[in-house]
Amino acid sequence: MTTTTSTTSTTSTTSTTTTTTTSTEVTTGRVNTNTKWKQNGIIFAGGCGEGDKLDQLNHPRGIDIDDDGSIYIADFYNHRIVKWILDANYGEVVAGGNGRGISIDELDCPKDVVIDKVTNSVIICDSNNHRVVKWSVQNPKNRQILILEVTCDSLALDNNGDLYVSDWRNNEVKRWKQGGKYGVVVAGGNGEGNNLNQLFSPSNIVVDQDYSVYVSDKSNHRVMKWLKGAEEGIVVAGGQGDGDNFNQLSYPKGLVVDHLSNVYVADPGNRRVMRWPNGSREGSIILDLHSCLENPKNFCILDDISFDRQGNLYIVKSFDHIVQKFDIDD
Repeated sequence: MTTTTSTTSTTSTTSTTTTTTTSTEVTTGRVNTNTKWKQNGIIFAGGCGEGDKLDQLNHPRGIDIDDDGSIYIADFYNHRIVKWILDANYGEVVAGGNGRGISIDELDCPKDVVIDKVTNSVIICDSNNHRVVKWSVQNPKNRQILILEVTCDSLALDNNGDLYVSDWRNNEVKRWKQGGKYGVVVAGGNGEGNNLNQLFSPSNIVVDQDYSVYVSDKSNHRVMKWLKGAEEGIVVAGGQGDGDNFNQLSYPKGLVVDHLSNVYVADPGNRRVMRWPNGSREGSIILDLHSCLENPKNFCILDDISFDRQGNLYIVKSFDHIVQKFDIDD
């Protein structure tokens, strides 16, 4: 694996520097190989159609769930990050919301958001501005540009507070240490392709307790696992071409890994969410989403999935302009 360097970190005059540590995206507790979810979901956020009011979303993308069950949503075409709490009728803007732009107080089509619990901040993939930024939730005027010149799609934090960024254009995932000026390639980085040391339009990423990186290798129709320091990845889901068999995926996106290393992946081309047990060559359908609205290419957009602490499953349906919650089935 090649180690590369890129961008210089730049901060606004109102930024602050603080040590960061957070939990990984990996779920624990009640989610395991046999867990089931109710097939009828409820709308957690949105549901009032496409729009920019506080009770609306416009093509939401990535989400992150806080310990109290509140959800932070990258509200793509509203150029903002909104926070929704349980049973709320509307969200609260915590970043952006000042129109589309490149100024320090603006966002342009944010794709993903992760919570920095230590500093009470959100880290944002500000996609059309080709940067990763950090906004204080407590004081939104405290803003910091962390990374420039990156075509980010997804973000993750490890237990050390290091930031991981999937770069779809460069077909790589990089790790950025706190305060570091340069990123280190931890997955891909060997050009576009389907070899085990390559990625093709990587999207969602997860980092586990052992610092292994899981990647939805979207255009290769597979999920890859890259062990810490590895020069190539391991196929842990899909990898048998674009298709709807139980050993196939179609443009995978949203991704979660549980404490048993079982992989849960949104399979938008097949309108389903699948679970791939650790070491299995086939997955099983945990949610069938044929009611999902389609984009003009007849494609159901399931941008992200996540679990809360109780094991309930959340799905972002971009063209429905909602985040939907599926309760764990006891």
